[in-house]
Amino acid sequence: MVTLSDFQRKRAAGGRGDARQGIGLGLVGFGVFFILFGMLLYFDSVLLAFGNILFLSGLVFIIGFRRTLTFFFQRQKLKGTSFFLGGVLIVLMRWPLLGMLLEVYGFVSLFRSFFPVAFGFLGSLGNIPVLSKLLQKLGESSSMV
Repeated sequence: MVTLSDFQRKRAAGGRGDARQGIGLGLVGFGVFFILFGMLLYFDSVLLAFGNILFLSGLVFIIGFRRTLTFFFQRQKLKGTSFFLGGVLIVLMRWPLLGMLLEVYGFVSLFRSFFPVAFGFLGSLGNIPVLSKLLQKLGESSSMV
């Protein structure tokens, strides 16, 4: 008789969640791409607005509508939320430079607690065997021409 682990049971019961998260990850990726591409093209307001819409909708797909609302509207994060969503609104009103400045400030305020975790993860990438050898090779090949 074959028994299923808890992970396998959860995955079999809620297989749709994985598909939604994959779609959300794709939307967030395209959103970030369009935002960066819009900034590269001298703050093109249409690309920035499209990137903002994709990013926010992808976030909803990844963590769900209710969790997204509770994340953005926590009492200690209201300042960052207002700046971020206000920046999105200003970009949609075709003031891209001011909107992006507000968005960046709001994004940093919202995700301030996440940055140490992300930097800690990036610092631990040197412990991965293949990556550490690649980083060593890159460090050795510094030629002074």
